[in-house]
Amino acid sequence: MEWFKKALISFALIILLGGLGQQSAAAKDLKVTIHPDPSNGQMKSIETSRQKPTKAKNQGLSEDYHGHKSNRPETNNPKKKKAPSANNRFIPIQLLGINDLHGQLNVTRNVNGKPAGRVDYLATYLKEREAENKNTLLVQDGDMVGASPPVSALLQDEPTIEILNKLGFDIGTVGNHEFDEGLTELLRLINGGTHPKTGKFAGSNFPWIVANVINEKTGKTILPPYQVIKVNGMPIGFIGVVTTETPTLVVPSGVEGLKFTDEVEAINQNVTELKKQGVKAIVVLAHNPGTSGPNGENPTGQLVDIANRVDDEVDIIFGGHNHAYMNAMIDNKLVVQSYSYGTAFSDVDIEIDPKTKDIVSKSAEIVTTFQEGIKPDPEIKRMIEGYEAKVEPIVNRVVGSTANSLTAKQNENGESVLGDFIADAQRKAMNTDFAFMNPGGIRADIDPGDITWGEVYTVQPFNNDLVKMTMTGQQIRALLNQQWGPTKTNMLQISGLSYNWDPNKSIGQRVVSIKLPDGTEIDPNKSYSVTANIFLSGGGDGFTVFTQAQNKEVGPVDLDALVNFISAQPKPFTYQIQNRIQSAQ
Repeated sequence: MEWFKKALISFALIILLGGLGQQSAAAKDLKVTIHPDPSNGQMKSIETSRQKPTKAKNQGLSEDYHGHKSNRPETNNPKKKKAPSANNRFIPIQLLGINDLHGQLNVTRNVNGKPAGRVDYLATYLKEREAENKNTLLVQDGDMVGASPPVSALLQDEPTIEILNKLGFDIGTVGNHEFDEGLTELLRLINGGTHPKTGKFAGSNFPWIVANVINEKTGKTILPPYQVIKVNGMPIGFIGVVTTETPTLVVPSGVEGLKFTDEVEAINQNVTELKKQGVKAIVVLAHNPGTSGPNGENPTGQLVDIANRVDDEVDIIFGGHNHAYMNAMIDNKLVVQSYSYGTAFSDVDIEIDPKTKDIVSKSAEIVTTFQEGIKPDPEIKRMIEGYEAKVEPIVNRVVGSTANSLTAKQNENGESVLGDFIADAQRKAMNTDFAFMNPGGIRADIDPGDITWGEVYTVQPFNNDLVKMTMTGQQIRALLNQQWGPTKTNMLQISGLSYNWDPNKSIGQRVVSIKLPDGTEIDPNKSYSVTANIFLSGGGDGFTVFTQAQNKEVGPVDLDALVNFISAQPKPFTYQIQNRIQSAQ
């Protein structure tokens, strides 16, 4: 039977992954549903059937609670004119940077009420800016892939790398999401290699760097810590780092055998090395959060601390991770971040003195990629259409319909309609007493109307296994109290129980009353069955109480559980917030 399974998989993949734009009409009508196993990259099952394709929608993507900043006051400012050079012998160089693309190749978002984004529009902007200065480098600051929509994710995010190659990016670093499928897959995307789902892949045409991720077996960084690029004869040193919080943001298997060291120490160590080589123009690509006001006022976040503590030879720091705006001078270092999802980019202008090889001036503009008045780049558009054709049979299958919006926006108590719905789906799939869902794993809303498989994938793109486990009532109380930390609040979405919390109580003591569906209090000494995804069950997002759970059993993928739950509902169905979380104000 093993040979038959392999043959069936190969046949389905030939249909799905045939040449770009080469599908027959029959093949386009063939639905191929892949159920990947994220632990080993193999497929759990494949189903095929005939269907009429429908037009996919970009739904529920332009909300702030999904990592997109739609209100941007600084975009109302006119484009700043570049100041004339203080000395015409200085060499002008332009750095164009993006961060947190997340494979959003074909997604349009709203900014200030206008359409923005899509990489074919981003490509037009970048090419226009490149034409202004022959001394231009394109840089990326991590999270290029991961939590991607189907057009990239179903093809192992290879489309995103191919488009970055086509755009001519010169250097980049890793973000936390580059580790979603582990080091082996990350290195395959960078260096090239073969994947059982997609076959051979050439890899990235540009170097990737990171100075603070160590392979514990070798004691060396997983990628080169820095790279020197000469522009018009001027050497510029680039150092890459990623947030040390990465192990709490990724499934344990994604960072197994890796050590994440202090960003500042890693930067300074490599600045010392660069200075020995005579490199004085130094740029840091830091996948760390930060934000500022439109004119650089009130800078906050990890980037501020990094800028204040790193060697003064560092001139510029590109940031990322929190999908925000930043354009500020901190300790004479220019620190920038340009939102996310290809809806903006950083245009950094520098001048280098050819005698000293040092940067003598620097300024930046954060540009939003509005689609109005801009034509998409035709070559990149054709590439996107080719990827869409490959995944069309999967993403357009209608799995249900809803009469009302299912949004992840939390109310004042910390509860959302979509959070309740997903938690219910997971509890039903595993047949447990309770279920807990991390809000960061909900990446889009579901709008009224037909729901396609692709839209459900966009909501839950991580393909996390569900885990059934046993926890005591006392552990569940401790778990819920972990939602409030010293610096941030992260409200789990729940099913099978309800509780009250008091914001006036101290951290660790805020949960007041936990009740079962019959209205009785949870028994601290009794054991209950619990469902959570594999990320949470490993202590992800700081919910370490999950690591104390017993009798862990791996179940279906969260995406399958949600698709099945939607399919079992009436058409259309209505679902409202369940009021399971109450604040005792």
